[in-house]
Amino acid sequence: MGTEVLKRIKNKILGIEAEHMMAIEGLTKIAVIGGGSWATAIVKILTEQSHVQIRWWLRNKADIQHIRQFHHNPSYLSDVHLPPKKIKVYEQVAEALKGSHFVILAVPAAFIRDSLAGLQARHFHGKVIVSAIKGMIPQENLLVTDWMAATYGVPLEQTCVIAGPCHAEEVALEKQSFLTIASTNLSTAASFAKYMTCRFVAARPLGDLYGVEYAAVMKNIVAMACGITHGLGYGDNFQAVLVANAMQEIGRFVSTLDPRERELTSSAYLGDLLVTSYSQFSRNRLFGNMIGRGYSVKAAQLEMKMIAEGYYATRSIMELNKAYAVSLPITQAVHAILYADQSPAAVMEDLKNHLA
Repeated sequence: MGTEVLKRIKNKILGIEAEHMMAIEGLTKIAVIGGGSWATAIVKILTEQSHVQIRWWLRNKADIQHIRQFHHNPSYLSDVHLPPKKIKVYEQVAEALKGSHFVILAVPAAFIRDSLAGLQARHFHGKVIVSAIKGMIPQENLLVTDWMAATYGVPLEQTCVIAGPCHAEEVALEKQSFLTIASTNLSTAASFAKYMTCRFVAARPLGDLYGVEYAAVMKNIVAMACGITHGLGYGDNFQAVLVANAMQEIGRFVSTLDPRERELTSSAYLGDLLVTSYSQFSRNRLFGNMIGRGYSVKAAQLEMKMIAEGYYATRSIMELNKAYAVSLPITQAVHAILYADQSPAAVMEDLKNHLA
């Protein structure tokens, strides 16, 4: 019997066992790690499900107490009602994980290590780990799924990622949204996608874990580039050319690191890139806009009070690309501005010569 056939049988058995376990329990327990806007939006989506218990960990103890008393997050998406019958809020991350079938990681990549401090591989054993993080682990330059595998021994087939195009603010407003759930194991992706599907969100499974995850990381870099050009006074015409070239850049990089057939014009890739590059809710675009208008990196970070994942991702992608030498003119331009203190106006003037 071929390796691929055996793998499909194994994946099917894993999926059946997981569904059976949940059926016995009568309730699917989903841990959400993180207290920001995207974590809050995910919690809102999950509260639409009738047989789900949400086990939510937040770092901020004042926010925990507020949620318990008033049933909304005072720091992010404060208009979203959080029904107490469906949500249990925890101060200890290990307690939130206990008994959970799925664990959703929704903290900035730079903070994931601290958020999971003290946990061991046993805390994740038998659970499906879902990354809602669109960034890379700084210094180690690892995708979150690879970091979870290396740090806690979580098999890749038990991990998946949430990709857009989707902004937390529109989820809060119940605007129609679309999510892609990607995994190396399509059964894993499908089993989780049904919990992220509700009256205002459609979630679809996809078997391209690395393609979706790398594209989600790189689109934040592109969004910063769009913000920088907007801050410098460039118009829509130039931004359209920039985004078109960025899609080619993402395609080159992803195809080099994980060569396989994929349709980059689909929602998980192009759609996510477009919404992050153009939306008023994009924090990476906002960060870039401030840089283009003359803010220093430090000043922009302080004023935003939120993490722009693209800032850290720019360095990680550049470090990673040393081994591959893929042509990444847009990423290089953003890196030169953010990390080499080069003039945004001069860098973008030069970038024009590399766009087609």
